[in-house]
Amino acid sequence: MKTIFINGASTGLGKSTAKLFLAKGWKVIATMRNPEQDRELSQLQNVTLLPLDITNVEQIRQTVEKAISLGNIDVVFNNAGYGLIGAVESSSKEQIRAQFETNFFGTVWVIQEFIPYFRNKQAGLFINTTSLCGLTSNPQSAIYNASKWALQGLAESMSYDLAQFGIGIKNVAPGGIKTDFTKAMQVAEDKAYEATMAKMMEGFQDGTLMEFTEPELIAEVVYRAATDDEDQLTYPAGNDAVRLYAKRLAQGPEAYRKDLTAYLNLKSPFK
Repeated sequence: MKTIFINGASTGLGKSTAKLFLAKGWKVIATMRNPEQDRELSQLQNVTLLPLDITNVEQIRQTVEKAISLGNIDVVFNNAGYGLIGAVESSSKEQIRAQFETNFFGTVWVIQEFIPYFRNKQAGLFINTTSLCGLTSNPQSAIYNASKWALQGLAESMSYDLAQFGIGIKNVAPGGIKTDFTKAMQVAEDKAYEATMAKMMEGFQDGTLMEFTEPELIAEVVYRAATDDEDQLTYPAGNDAVRLYAKRLAQGPEAYRKDLTAYLNLKSPFK
C-alpha cells in the first residue's frame, strides 16, 4: 500500500485529494495547522493527521521526521497556499513577505526535509500545487503570480537535480477551484486601480479569465500526476487552465500579454 503526505489538507483541494487517494487504496498522512479541529479525515481508516504550519521551519522538521517514522512515503503533495490580490504599490511589505513565506518558501522547506529520505531510497515524487497564474498572468495579482511562477521555475530546475536519484517532481496548475480559497484571500484595495480590478472580476465571473471547477476534479489530476509514470512537469487542471495555457503556448507570451491588455481596455504606454 502506497502512502501520500499532504500539506494544506484541512479544506478544498487538499482534503479532496486525501479522500481520493484513500479511496484508491493509499494511506494518507494529512497535515494542517490545527488537526484537532478536523471532524472528517480523522474519522477515516488509513488516515493519519499531523500538525503542520509550513511557515514554521522547526515544525516542518518535526512533522516530516514523524511522518517518515510511520513507514514508507511515496509521494509528497505540497498544497498549502493562499492568494494576495491587489496592486504591488498597495500591498504592504509584510503582506508580500507573508505571501512568499507560505506559497514559496514553505514548499521549499518541506521539499528540503524530504529530499534526503527520497535520495536514500532512490525513489519518490514531489507534486506541488502551483496555479494557472504560474503559467500565465492576471492583473492585480502580481505578488501571487510571482510566488507561483517561482514554484514553476523551482520545479523545472530541480527536475534535473533530482532525476539522478530516481526522484520526480511535478506541478499541478489549477485554474479556479470551488473552495474556500477566496475566503482566505487577502485583498489590497486601491481606488486608483478600481477599473482594472472591476474588469478582472468581470473576467472571473464570465469565464474569460477563470472558471471554477469542483475540487474533486482537480484532485483527479493530482492522482494522475502521481500514478501515470509520465516524465511530465506541468499538469494544467480544470477547463480554464487547459484552455488558457494552450492559448498562451499557441500565441506566445508577448502576443498573449497584448491580447489581455486589450481585453482590459488598457493602452500600451509605448504607443
